[in-house]
Amino acid sequence: MKKDKREAFEWLKALAIAVIIAIVIRSFIFTNYIVEGQSMMPTLQDGNRLIVNKIDYDITKPHRFDIIVFHATPTDDYVKRVIGLPGDSIEYKNDVLYINGKKVDEPYLKPYKEQLVSGLLTENFTLKEITGVERVPKGKVFVMGDNRRNSVDSRRFGFVDMNQIVGKVDLRYWPFSEFNMMH
Repeated sequence: MKKDKREAFEWLKALAIAVIIAIVIRSFIFTNYIVEGQSMMPTLQDGNRLIVNKIDYDITKPHRFDIIVFHATPTDDYVKRVIGLPGDSIEYKNDVLYINGKKVDEPYLKPYKEQLVSGLLTENFTLKEITGVERVPKGKVFVMGDNRRNSVDSRRFGFVDMNQIVGKVDLRYWPFSEFNMMH
């Protein structure tokens, strides 16, 4: 009987430690996110489930084309792609992205561009036209959804402050048929 109590206590202790570790990991290292809406199609679809790395940007800075989750409002988080980093000038002309005056390829937009019947996927703009400044300010990023015709992004709400960023999307785990590491 004494052995059974000791074994039960050890199991409870192990379970408690596992729960504490899970809470720490969820609170400080990773979290999950469910995509709502179509602004990141074709890369991400409504209902996709993602793992977001919350500590990556505590160690490094965001990179161009990272997919991030950020606090857009006090109650809503958005998922978008980083297009402009601090100091960048951004221009779109004839459906081509120019960063700091150099043409930059966006291969993730290829499926949408191939489906276009007419017009541009991304309307022409310069950073100054839509934000009033020529370069992305220090401590901020410029984000856009991959579904350029159907995305509320930095073209509408301006820059995203680095401290609004929840983290970098590392993994899509649902639907399982689309399981992949995000780059």
